This record gives sequence, structure tokens and C-alpha cells, in this order.
Amino acid sequence: MNQSPVTRSKLLLMAISRLGAFMAILVVLIFSVAGNVSYWQAWMYLLTLLVPMIFVMIYLIVYDSELLARRMQFREKEAPQKLIIKLGSICYIFIYLMPALDQRFAWSDVSVQVSIVADLFVLLGYVIFILVMRINSYASRTVEVVEGQKLISTGLYAIVRHPMYFGNIVMFSATPVALGSWWGLIAVLPLIAILAYRIKNEESVLLRDLPGYADYQNKTPYRLLPGVW
Repeated sequence: MNQSPVTRSKLLLMAISRLGAFMAILVVLIFSVAGNVSYWQAWMYLLTLLVPMIFVMIYLIVYDSELLARRMQFREKEAPQKLIIKLGSICYIFIYLMPALDQRFAWSDVSVQVSIVADLFVLLGYVIFILVMRINSYASRTVEVVEGQKLISTGLYAIVRHPMYFGNIVMFSATPVALGSWWGLIAVLPLIAILAYRIKNEESVLLRDLPGYADYQNKTPYRLLPGVW
């Protein structure tokens, strides 16, 4: 809230341009591979993504522009994270590519009802993402501890240490089914493994740089799923 109006305007323009570019890439990737613009599951999925993304962008511009600025940063400082980002990007591409191929060649038979329920899980994953950002203004895209960063241990952080990654897994695990594909789930398994590795490396950074994180680990023992891991 302490940024100047000009800075906030530039930030909004950057956010709009990146959101537009992201959606354009998805549209081109999905529909060019599927070879079918009447691919209704894809249109439903894109709408399910776009509406909450616009809501989050507006919310952050108004209430937490500093967090939005951090979310605009993509350059990792930690060497292991650079490799993780590259591998993760490949998985995300295949999560969209496989359902598009499935649509073209009709490999799967996913009912309308199941596809819509999967869209609801996609939305749930994004709602978890929103809830995390509301209580953690330091939830940037990159793994780092910035000056003045405080340890967050309330809300979803009282249940698991990495609720944003949990929301990410919920959203992308449901994505292939929302797009009408069972085969697309193949790409989800390596993504979960990559995110688990990202979390382990991120925790080493937090232990090193964020005061109180070791005590928080003892208080909240599970990283992603209570009782499991």
C-alpha cells in the first residue's frame, strides 16, 4: 500500500500483460494440438482459471501490491531451484498437452459430470492459493527469505507447512480430468515428485535464513498432507 500510484499502475499493466500472455499460450497450445475449437472442456477449464486469477490480481493491486510485485519475479537464486523450475515447466506443459492429444485421438471417455467435478477441484486448489496469500504476504514465486520476512504459522500454515503447494497439487491433479482426459494424469505423478523435491530444498533455505522455522517444524510436523508427509 506504500507504492506510488504510478508504480501500482505499471504493476497492474505488467500483471495484465502476463495474464493475457499466459491465457493466450494455453489457448494456442490446447486448441492447436486438440485440433478442435469446440473442445468445451477446455473452454470451461480456461474460464475456471481466468475468473479467480482476475479476482486475485485486483485484490493484490488494491490490498497487497508488494506481494503482487514479488509474484512477478521468476528468477530463482538457489541453484537447485533453477533445475526444479525447468523440470516442473516440462510437467506443466505435458499436463496440458496430453489432454489435448487425448481430445484429438479420443483416447479417454470422461463424462460431463466428472469433468465438471474436476473443474470444481481446480477451483478449490485456487481457493487454497488465495487463502494462503491472504495470510502470507511473502508467498513469492521464488525460494528466498527477504528482509523483514515473518514466520507465518496460523491458518492453513497451522495444518501443513506448505499449503500453497498443496493447493497447486489439487489444482493440477484435477486439470487433466477437467480437460476430459484420464491419460493426462500420467504427467501429474512426476510433477508431485518435483514439488516434493522443491519443498525439501526450500525448507533448507528457510531453516538457514528464517528465524523460528526449526521450532515451527516441530510444532507443525507435516509438509503437505497431515498424517502422511
